[in-house]
Amino acid sequence: MMVGIRRIFEANFRVYNARKVWRQLQREGFGVARCTVTLLVKAMGLQGIIRGKSVKTTFSDKSAPSPLDRVNRQFKVPAPNRLWVSDFSYLAPGRASSMPPSS
Repeated sequence: MMVGIRRIFEANFRVYNARKVWRQLQREGFGVARCTVTLLVKAMGLQGIIRGKSVKTTFSDKSAPSPLDRVNRQFKVPAPNRLWVSDFSYLAPGRASSMPPSS
């Protein structure tokens, strides 16, 4: 079975994952469970192309000092149960109905 899995994987430019290898084995008449193919593919160290998020290769150094706060932000709550909300909406000139026209 492992020879068939390796053959299918190599014949398809090493891009097939376990599910596609299993589907090809089914088309060729091999009655094997998909979980078995998945375990064998993993044991053989084969990995097809993965769509979606790529592997993260860079990790931040937690022991490095953080840069200084250059805008002097104060992360202190002035009183309990206070909620501060800000809105950075963009209003095109002349479109705001509640604002007086600019001179």
